[in-house]
This record gives sequence, structure tokens and C-alpha cells, in this order.
Amino acid sequence: MGLLTAGNWHGKIWTGEWSDGGGGTYPAVEPATGDVLADIGRADASDVEKAVRRSDDAKREWLALGFADRATVLRRAGDAMLANQKEISEWLARESGAAHSFAHFQVGGAAQECYEASALCSHPYGELLRSSAPRMSFARRLPVGTVGVISPFNGPVILAIRAIAPALALGNAVILKPDPRTAVCGGAVFARIFEEAGAPAGLLQVLPGGSDVGQALVTEPGIRVIAFTGSTEAGRTVGALAGQHLKRAHLELGGNSALVVMPDVEVAKAVTVGAWGSFLHSGQICMATSRHLVHESIAEEYTRLLAAKAEKLTVGDPFRDAVQLGPLIDSGQRDRVHALVTSSVDCGAVAYTGGTYDELFYRPTVLGDVPMDSPAYQQEIFGPVAPITTFSSVEQVIAMASDSDYALSLGILTTDVMVGLDLAERIPSGLVHINDQTVNDEAVAPFGGVKSSGTGSRHGGAQANIDAFTETQWVTVRSDLPAYPI
Repeated sequence: MGLLTAGNWHGKIWTGEWSDGGGGTYPAVEPATGDVLADIGRADASDVEKAVRRSDDAKREWLALGFADRATVLRRAGDAMLANQKEISEWLARESGAAHSFAHFQVGGAAQECYEASALCSHPYGELLRSSAPRMSFARRLPVGTVGVISPFNGPVILAIRAIAPALALGNAVILKPDPRTAVCGGAVFARIFEEAGAPAGLLQVLPGGSDVGQALVTEPGIRVIAFTGSTEAGRTVGALAGQHLKRAHLELGGNSALVVMPDVEVAKAVTVGAWGSFLHSGQICMATSRHLVHESIAEEYTRLLAAKAEKLTVGDPFRDAVQLGPLIDSGQRDRVHALVTSSVDCGAVAYTGGTYDELFYRPTVLGDVPMDSPAYQQEIFGPVAPITTFSSVEQVIAMASDSDYALSLGILTTDVMVGLDLAERIPSGLVHINDQTVNDEAVAPFGGVKSSGTGSRHGGAQANIDAFTETQWVTVRSDLPAYPI
């Protein structure tokens, strides 16, 4: 029996058991066909308060297990991900529109996140400190308590588990609010995975719902940390609300990532790199290559080859057909992408290919001669669009790449690695990939953007996760009571 064919999850939320949500139900819709895949339970704000109360008992049971047993649960979760990879990938294809390769990557990456997180259970959690008094002095890291995770539609498995797994590993409970559009592959899947792995009931709870549930997570006193992945606009709201309630919010937000293509590269290879960065998952990735900054001496060839490659890419239903690009998530996203394309053409950009759609299937689009004041240059696109702008000097491209509110990821293509390192130092970016495109992520590496792309590295790697999901406590111990002069 499959992961999601077992358990009565249809029309329910996960609270340690499948139960009715306060908001009733709503349909999970397949973007490629418009078909209803299942009924999803909808939580409301009252479910958040109940979930926090349930998490208190679960946390105590979880910590009582000891670090070795907690690590075993995380490893079992990783094993369950791989054992059910085909089924989870199929749900990703149907519910999120992910092509097979991207769906497969997400599930494998999620398993790796669980395996890496399992090592956090036995990681050193403190340090001895020197003290001028006759006492032992040390600092230790303690779980924050309950973590709220708000995850997006575009990478619903990988972008949720990278917060869920380390938060659990470090002794916390987690309340997950998946995007309502991907609440099966990004919500019910995790409920079943950790149920199979043997996590205590109530340790991970899944509450699909709207903005009312997200607001309740941020304002609920029993939730001390929020891990949010989504748009910059929504992230600003979450961060401001969290600040009012004196709680930490780890924000992984939008991007307008540049790929700098220097004149010494082999153009045909550079085009393959750039195409992957812009068109993977129809561009619905925060790290997507959103600006191709190409040296003027090779720009004509680069544009021509990129347009030719885009024209050959297949777009369609990723569940039923072998395609390279699936649908955009909904009509609102499609209309936004198309408006950016058409308004940029009105500003002087040239559409070399694409710029058309059928239902939610948007053709991969190459825009050349893109003005720096056009929407396609200035804004996050989140669609399969590759805007190309030329430069003539190193100093100019540094200024161009830096001239953005966003600073998530940066790709630099050059045969001179020292030039690449110099550019990496001078262009603000949370991530830099020399001789690669902008979409890169590993469980062992710190991840996060700066400026309007987020609050820095809060995911990936032991130190980032420990900083994100624990509190520091200073402790001193004396052998007897001190004598004070008053």
C-alpha cells in the first residue's frame, strides 16, 4: 500500500491524527488539467492554538527519547522518502506541475535533509567559558520549543523539509502551514512520512489554510520561531508581525538573480547553463536566473543560441507526458508573467521566442536588448523567461548586477577563476556559483539571501540550523555560596 493511499487524510488536517479542520475543506486542483485531485482539510486560526497545546506534550516525549532515538526517527524519515519516491514525485507532478527530473530531485534532496539533520541530534550543544569567579561557566543551546514553518508552492517538499528536519532534530516541535495549492505533496506527505518514521503524535502537525492561519502562527505566543519561504512582499509582512511579538523570523524570500557571462567563455556551453537556470520548473524558483548579463562581444550569438534552445523545449502535462516544462501554478501567476513580458517589450525589449501560452502552459521566452528600467529586468519574474542585457566592462557589470533590491544567488561564467572570485566579492549575494548557473542547493551548505531576498543564511549546514532553531543559555555553577559585602 502506498504512502498516501494509507490513512484517512482526505478532507482532514494532521494533528497527530487525521481530524476535521475548523475551516472545512477545499479542492486540490491539478494545474495541467484543472481536475480536482482530492479534498483537503482547511485549518483556521483556532486550530493553531490547539496545535500549540498538543505540541507541549509531544515535545516532552520527544526529548525524553534521547538523542540517539531522535536521530533514528530522522533517518527513518529519510528512508521513507526514498522508499516512496515514485509516489511522492507523481503527486509533485500532478499538484505542483513539476517535471519528473525536478520532482525526483526534491524527494532525493528531502531524504538527504533528513539524514543530515539526524547528525544534529548528537552535535555538541555547548561550550565551556572562562570566568573570573571561582565557578564553572558554560553556554548551552536549548530547543526554542515550537517552530512554525510556512512553506511555498514552488518546491513544496524540499523547501519545507529543510526547516522541518533540523528543527525536529534539535528538539523542537513543528507546526507546518503548507501553501494551500500544494497541501498534499507539501503537507500530507510529511504527516505520513513522520508517522511512518515513529515521531510522537503531535510533534509535527500540518495545518493547510489561508493567511489567517499564517497570521495565527506568527502571533501565537507558544510559537517562538517562524521559518518562512515565499515572496518578499509577504515576507515583509511576516517579519514585521513577528517583530511586534518579539520572535525570530527566518525569511527566505524572492530573487532576481544575475548570470554574468564573460567574453572568454565557450558560448554554446554557456547557453546550456543559462537555459537551465531560467527554465527549470518553468522558472518558478527563487534562485532562477532572472537576468542574463552578457558581454556585448558575444551577446548576439548567446541570444540566438538560447532562443533556438528554448524553441526546442517541450511544455505540457508532466504527469502524463515526458516534457521538460510543466504548467505554471495558476492563472494569476500566468497573467503576472505575461504582463511582465509584454510590458518589457513595450519598453524596448525584443521577444526572440516565446511570450505565448495555452492555458497554464507558458512557452519558454527569450527577451533580448532588455532595458534596465523594464519590468523583466527590475522584478522577480517567477516564470520561464530569460531577459538578456549586455555590458562592456567589468566595472559596468558589477554595477549592473548590484543594481537590484534582491541579492539571493549569483552565477559567473568565465575561464578566469580569479576574475570570478573578484566579482563574487564585489557583488552582494547570499550565494555565488562560479562557472555554474544560479539554481544550486545542498543540505550541507548554508542557504539564504541578503537585501530584499531575506535575512541571510538560516538553512543548511550545522551552524546555520543551530542558530536558527535553538536558544543560547548561559549557566554558572559554584561549589558553595559566595559572600557579598552587603
